[in-house]
Amino acid sequence: MTDSAADCWAEMPALIAAVQAAGDRVGLPYIAAQADLGDPEPMADSAGQPYAVTTFRWFDPAHEYWRDRKLALQVPFLTAARLVAEPFYYSEGKLLTWRSTGLLDQVDCRPVQAGGYEGEAIVAPIHMPRGLVGAVVWCSRDRVGVEQLFAHHGAQMHILALQLVATHNEARGRPRNATVLQNLTRREVQCLRWAAAGKTDGEIGTILGLSVSTVRFHLRNAAGKLGATGRAQSIQLAAGLGYVGAGSA
Repeated sequence: MTDSAADCWAEMPALIAAVQAAGDRVGLPYIAAQADLGDPEPMADSAGQPYAVTTFRWFDPAHEYWRDRKLALQVPFLTAARLVAEPFYYSEGKLLTWRSTGLLDQVDCRPVQAGGYEGEAIVAPIHMPRGLVGAVVWCSRDRVGVEQLFAHHGAQMHILALQLVATHNEARGRPRNATVLQNLTRREVQCLRWAAAGKTDGEIGTILGLSVSTVRFHLRNAAGKLGATGRAQSIQLAAGLGYVGAGSA
């Protein structure tokens, strides 16, 4: 274990306690947290004990929800957490934040209502480089006036969630193989952007006035700098690091 990882594990108990205390203060005491939504294993301490067992409370203590490997793919709150990077709240079948967004409007919350949930929630998504997404969800059993709670505490709760998720991922060495990047060249980024747009090497060469071998040279160099093992992973990592924008061609 590196010194950095050891330091982060040492910080985790205080962060976990702070997240629980924040929920208790605002009447949202039931908490679910996951540092990596793509990881089927629950968020756990250095000994492998899930925080859902050792610290965080849930509505039904006997419901070991973290054992359901499909849950992260089915819960509307986590679907929304993948779509937006800012905190949002749930009330009466709707997901809302401090701005209007069609993304949250399109998330189907009927499964939450069908499950008999009558409470409210604040959700803090955490989007980190290399495509790593985590989230902390604070819930209540009943309505607690979450709109006002969100207005006054949402930003602070989001920062606390960021500290928790980032520290836990650092402790676990996530994302794996993350290193300080060498700078990509302009040509490498251009080739990646067109590759992300679905262009072949030949098409990229025509667009940029390069030979196919030169395009492949730039893509190989970019992959090496990104720590990628192929074209698809290069594009994924470049997008997660901000080299390939959603609106770029």
